Amino acid sequence: MKKNGVNPLRALVLEDEWPARNYLVELLEGTGNAEVVGAIATIEEAKAVLAASVPVDVVFVDVHLMPDGEGAGLELVRELARAPDAPLFVLATAFKEHALEAFDLGVADYLLKPFTEERVAACLERLEARRGERGTVSTQQPMRIVARRGRGLVFLDPSEVWAFEAADRLTSVHTAHGTFDVDLSLSAIESSLGRTFARVHRNWLVNASHIKRLDRDGSETTIFVGVALAPGETGVEKGLTVPVARERAQGVREMLLSNAMGVRRT
Repeated sequence: MKKNGVNPLRALVLEDEWPARNYLVELLEGTGNAEVVGAIATIEEAKAVLAASVPVDVVFVDVHLMPDGEGAGLELVRELARAPDAPLFVLATAFKEHALEAFDLGVADYLLKPFTEERVAACLERLEARRGERGTVSTQQPMRIVARRGRGLVFLDPSEVWAFEAADRLTSVHTAHGTFDVDLSLSAIESSLGRTFARVHRNWLVNASHIKRLDRDGSETTIFVGVALAPGETGVEKGLTVPVARERAQGVREMLLSNAMGVRRT
């Protein structure tokens, strides 16, 4: 959850192990002082994100990355850290022996695994002080979502997204362009994107502006998200049907009716 009056640091997490990557994202987002704009696993992906128009204040880098190899993360820092417009870098690793070189490279902090809430919070406070010295990095640009398509990356505006779905420890993003994988938890995404997206189910986060229909069948409630549909005319529904949790159904209905007209509330 964002803290009032705080301009969160835009963070990129480079970590090849999914559990460690997801845990660091949760810790960062949990402070309210950071928005994770991407959580990725390889050097190639990191360079793609940094070359795109995604504003990044700080990159959390694991030192050893597979399949890039031992020391690959440190090599990335060597390559990029001294550039005039480089983001801040934090080494997030299980190994202590790179601390001296990290200091020489000017990395902003050195996080040792296992990560803790207290240490991550202290790191972000240190980064905030450094950001103040350097000036804010492109924070007025809209945040984009980094998703995966095979070995490539896809950059999406939040307005293009119909919904995020969590299933089997994976998160998917549904759009008119297709469905892609995202390396962030649903809670982290919800925290970053705010009230434009509504949590309608434990496993679903939906862009309210793309909700086209709400249906009730007995005690079950569903919504349809996607483009406008007219099955009787086209026979085609381009979108997806999303379940609404029973305890959230009334709230979702009220949300949809709050800025609509034409139906008497019951």
